[in-house]
Amino acid sequence: MKMVAGRVVGSIAEIEAADWDACLPGEAECHAYFSACDGAAAASGVGLRCGAVVVRDSVGVVAVAPVFLFTYRLDTPLQGRARRWAEAAFRLVPGLAALRVLCVGSPYAERCYLGFAARLDAAARAEAMQALLAALEDEARARAAHLVAFKDLAPREDAALAPMLRRAGFASLGSLPVATLDLPFVDADGYLASLSGATRKDIRRKLAKAGAVRIEHRVGIAGLEGEIEALYEATRARSGLDYGELEVLPPGYFVAVAEALGERAVFALYWVGDTLAAFNLLLVESDRVIDKFLGMRDPLARNHNLYAVSWMANVRFCLERAIGELQTGQTAYASKLRFGSRLVPSTIRFRHRNRLMQWLLARLGPWLSFDHLDPQLASSRSFSPPDGRVPRSAAGVPMDWERAKRKA
Repeated sequence: MKMVAGRVVGSIAEIEAADWDACLPGEAECHAYFSACDGAAAASGVGLRCGAVVVRDSVGVVAVAPVFLFTYRLDTPLQGRARRWAEAAFRLVPGLAALRVLCVGSPYAERCYLGFAARLDAAARAEAMQALLAALEDEARARAAHLVAFKDLAPREDAALAPMLRRAGFASLGSLPVATLDLPFVDADGYLASLSGATRKDIRRKLAKAGAVRIEHRVGIAGLEGEIEALYEATRARSGLDYGELEVLPPGYFVAVAEALGERAVFALYWVGDTLAAFNLLLVESDRVIDKFLGMRDPLARNHNLYAVSWMANVRFCLERAIGELQTGQTAYASKLRFGSRLVPSTIRFRHRNRLMQWLLARLGPWLSFDHLDPQLASSRSFSPPDGRVPRSAAGVPMDWERAKRKA
């Protein structure tokens, strides 16, 4: 295969949708999704803009991935009091506190969407990856970026890329795992039967006490745009977590995604009387539903147990469509584990362009890992479900956080 050098382009829209989606088939977070996110960020001036890295050979596109440039503070994984201490310390050495990063992945996705053309064999894929790395290095130099990083590599992608990335000088740190619920059940009763007696009883009690809640599934949110954005922002503000630019959605995000994805973007709306008390944005694939974002109006949502109500509504939504996987994201781990989820690890691979700084950051990595410092995740480590359910990796093996971190 004669490889044409890869390059970084300023917008995902510069790549043909068919070429992109052929490298990443079946994804709800597809070319249309990322283009919508970038369009909303461009229109509002809020949120991170995304470009893309693309590699072509003499036949056509052979590799694609979203990329974005941002300033990463080393104290980003820290939360609460630790963040305040770090901010005070970093004021003394501001040049070391913030690093300019060229990042492969998207701030609007929970995994790194790096895709290759299906026609490539192993050797051609390795060649494409080398061209992609060379394009990233050229772009990082041109943009005066300190670091090149791959954000949120899922286990399968990380296993495939890790040997090459290690040879290229990349180190690793743990990112936030993704909670996923497997649903090999005929109906909701079958799902509930898989939980512990205490958890099953708790869910049923909360559903019984929820009161009159009307659930509506809608494609498109005409007339509710502002209300949905406000619910999301209020919920994010109450979370107590702050990952900076990495968790900011641009105004117009929900409208843009709804218009771009059509029936693949379903809004679950929870009404109490005439009041919108909560919403879920669900991205629907043939074998997976991504519970993308949740917004709740407190205290109304809390009084009507809408977290439990929405969880069971999403389980039923999947089961009614014979969809066997519900992906529920990178927050509220204790509740999700209790409700039967497993945690799928995510990995960040990074390389500082200065060898001394790379040596230092590689050794600090275990202490700055998101999965090590996130307070909700730390709480979930000590959580022991009543039925003895053990969180499992994507390969189906029990999770051992410390061992996994040492082997990365």
